[in-house]
Amino acid sequence: MYEKTYPNKRFKNTLEFLNKHISKDSKVLDLGVSNPFSEIMKKEGFHVSNTKGEDLDLNTEAIENSNADVVTAFEIFEHLLSPFTVLKSIKADKLVASIPLRLWFSPAYRSKTDLWDRHYHEFEDWQFDWLLEKAGWKILDRQKWTNPTKKLGIRPILRWFTPRYYIVYAEKIQ
Repeated sequence: MYEKTYPNKRFKNTLEFLNKHISKDSKVLDLGVSNPFSEIMKKEGFHVSNTKGEDLDLNTEAIENSNADVVTAFEIFEHLLSPFTVLKSIKADKLVASIPLRLWFSPAYRSKTDLWDRHYHEFEDWQFDWLLEKAGWKILDRQKWTNPTKKLGIRPILRWFTPRYYIVYAEKIQ
């Protein structure tokens, strides 16, 4: 996945946000298969398990049967047709989730070679907030950051000051 580039800034900011809100003794269910960031979380002392690559639109069993205290979902919800269903199936009381923000100057991302690597949703921050609130979550903290690149062109220039990532910490409303 990261053959050519490694998202150092995104991983650094995500880890800082996670450390701010989640205790290291919490059991974490990270949605998605084991990945470089879930390995970083483990090295930092978090107790992390991952879903196994099942299609979460069709099978939420791993989420429903989890005894995790916290669910993390880093750049997952934009790939799902029905993130609402997944959010409703979470039993944990805490959620840390991030999404790439919709870029008004770019079409929705779609890999030509990997059917899983496509964005069905291109969220704006208010849309993601609404989705979480409607699914029974209260957002207690949020942060955005840019994703500058060293390429030339209009898009690379816009990426220096247009927020690209949005992360939230939310708790389930009882």
